[in-house]
Amino acid sequence: MAVSHGPAGVGEARHRMRDQLRTGGVSEAVIDDAVLILSELLSNACKHGRPLGDALAGDGDVRCAWRVDTGGRLTVEVTDGGGPTRPAPATPSVTARGGRGLNIITALADDWGVRDDTRGEVTVWVVVQDDVDDPDAGHRRDDFATRVTAPTVSQGSAIPRLEFADAFDDLD
Repeated sequence: MAVSHGPAGVGEARHRMRDQLRTGGVSEAVIDDAVLILSELLSNACKHGRPLGDALAGDGDVRCAWRVDTGGRLTVEVTDGGGPTRPAPATPSVTARGGRGLNIITALADDWGVRDDTRGEVTVWVVVQDDVDDPDAGHRRDDFATRVTAPTVSQGSAIPRLEFADAFDDLD
């Protein structure tokens, strides 16, 4: 499905995916994972990628697709017009407002990757679930929290206490 290159397209795609997967008998746990993954992919495409074709940023469309194949594998794909960087998981600071999307996808999904097209299009694909008919499909893995949390600061590396005025010491 083609959706607008912007926030409005994300909501439209989420609702359509949820309805279609429910109609197909996919469990709510798998649907929740798939919808979150689709949201992350579309948000990244709108933030970091260009629209498809010759449209300017903010205009035009990106494509998203999802399917459950005959073996029960649920795959989600989002295609944009490419961008200046390649999709890759980041290591954001604890206070960063973003940069965790692909880490969340990695924690939820069975597999994911990036495919380039000769026209400059970039597709990020995600295998949400290898077998949606598995009774345990969509249940969070036991190690989910450890795979998405920020690294801890070790006890041995104490951070010195700083006072508010210390930030202005170099201004004298």
